[in-house]
Amino acid sequence: MEPGAVPPGREERLRALLQVGRALVSDLDLEVVLERVLVAARELTGARYAALGVLDERREALEQFLTSGIDDETRKAIGPLPRGRGVLGVLIRDPRPLRLVDVGLHPHSYGLPPEHPPMHGFLGAPIRVRDAVYGNLYLTEKGSGDFDADDEEALVVLAEWAAIAIENARAYSSLQGNRDQLERAVAQFEATSEIAEALAGETDLGHVLELVAKRARALTDARATIVLLQAGTELVVEAIAGELDRALLGARIPIDGSVSGQVFRSGEPDRLADAPNRLHFTLAEQTQAQTGLFVPLRLRGRVLGVLSVFDRLREGPQFSERDEQLLSGFAASAAAAVATAQDTQIKELERSILATEQERARWARELHDDTLQELAALKLMLAQIGISADETARERQLQEAGERISQTVRGLRDLITDLRPAALDEFGLGAALEALTERVARRAELDIDLHVDLAYEAGREPNRLSPVLEDALYRIVQEALTNITKHSSANHAEVLVIERGQLVEVAVSDNGDGFDPESEFAGFGLLGMRERVTLGDGTMTIESTHGEGTTIRVSLPARRPNSDVTQVSA
Repeated sequence: MEPGAVPPGREERLRALLQVGRALVSDLDLEVVLERVLVAARELTGARYAALGVLDERREALEQFLTSGIDDETRKAIGPLPRGRGVLGVLIRDPRPLRLVDVGLHPHSYGLPPEHPPMHGFLGAPIRVRDAVYGNLYLTEKGSGDFDADDEEALVVLAEWAAIAIENARAYSSLQGNRDQLERAVAQFEATSEIAEALAGETDLGHVLELVAKRARALTDARATIVLLQAGTELVVEAIAGELDRALLGARIPIDGSVSGQVFRSGEPDRLADAPNRLHFTLAEQTQAQTGLFVPLRLRGRVLGVLSVFDRLREGPQFSERDEQLLSGFAASAAAAVATAQDTQIKELERSILATEQERARWARELHDDTLQELAALKLMLAQIGISADETARERQLQEAGERISQTVRGLRDLITDLRPAALDEFGLGAALEALTERVARRAELDIDLHVDLAYEAGREPNRLSPVLEDALYRIVQEALTNITKHSSANHAEVLVIERGQLVEVAVSDNGDGFDPESEFAGFGLLGMRERVTLGDGTMTIESTHGEGTTIRVSLPARRPNSDVTQVSA
């Protein structure tokens, strides 16, 4: 039946009320429930207009006022919605059904606004939810005359059905809210656990930032992700993921005057609905983003940088408050990983500088102790030759000086070879190690057994390893032999370099005094060896017993030429 028409008979109305009741209690969306109540009220009573006023928390005024039967244009012309004065206020103060032949004749009537449609007949009833008045139903202008007792009874029953439906919808809404909150907490916990698990033990800053970018993109279903870290008065793009040009890496964004800078300074997230007009020109041009979400990488009150995602792919492109909460929680864990990697990087740099300085000091001592002292002795010898009157003695001294010059030249050649052996570049690792062990054996009077077994291709030259790997293996053996000659008092050493499957294994042993690798770590120059092994994704172990000697074992992935290029996926 159309609203405003003649209402149904009593029996038909009861059936209609049962149907309406079933429909209302089956719906859990509060807005839909309220709309259905209004439509049902008009259909059951034949009213032209219906309204539902929702009370505020103090139950003294109307907080919400819903209408049915008035078009949008008329509603706008009427002006502000009622707040619960006049006859509407009577129902608020005295929540009992109220039926009037002419609402305008009631002593509390305020009258109607100029653009309001005429209304005479009035019927109202409260909606009680758990003994508290939720709001009131109002009907006006029955199409077939005045509202009667049957209409009032139908409205009261409908209000009771509405109360049940509203209570169900509110309970569901509360349950759904708690569920959403729990889902957000679980998702945030999962994100935190994922980043913690993925970065456990990871200290390489580049790898950490790459993982952060990828995980943030997956967490928010974003088209692209950028990680920026502070560098002075700028933020530098250190990692990206998704649909972005890798040329963006290294781009510098000023902290002043940029969205990223604002988030960095304030330490508060920012969601952009109009990214093209708010992004700094570098990001706007390179990302082509329509929307964005920026969160600070903050750790213990210090902001390290900014994590930003662009254009949500599902249910987007704008990011929601839930996305902001998830990404902020993720960023807190990511910041801890980034800070740890940064601290490790600084410490490794300090250790690398220390190792370099120690290496320089060693070469300086070599030059001072051997070459410069030898040259000084030659200078004295030549001075004596110049003042000697004995021709035979002068000839003998000149011959001795020539031999010492030749010896010094050989020493300088050995030193130059130690710095960069030509055999390593020209003939490969095996030849370079043979030359190295011969020089060390000759200078230190050390018996050295060398065994090199690298993969060969049938009928071809030796299958060279990559230049980076060959250099690392050579330097590791060189440093190990240097330690043996200077610190071990050994008379025998063994060097094994063997390629097994995908690995190259190195073992350098001696029969010397042995040492404690922990307490004498820096003094024995093992730092440089460990750094080379770490850079090569390898492993290194030291076995040493006082009085029985030392064995250093290294294992590195066997890489061939053209395999040194590292590829980083977005």
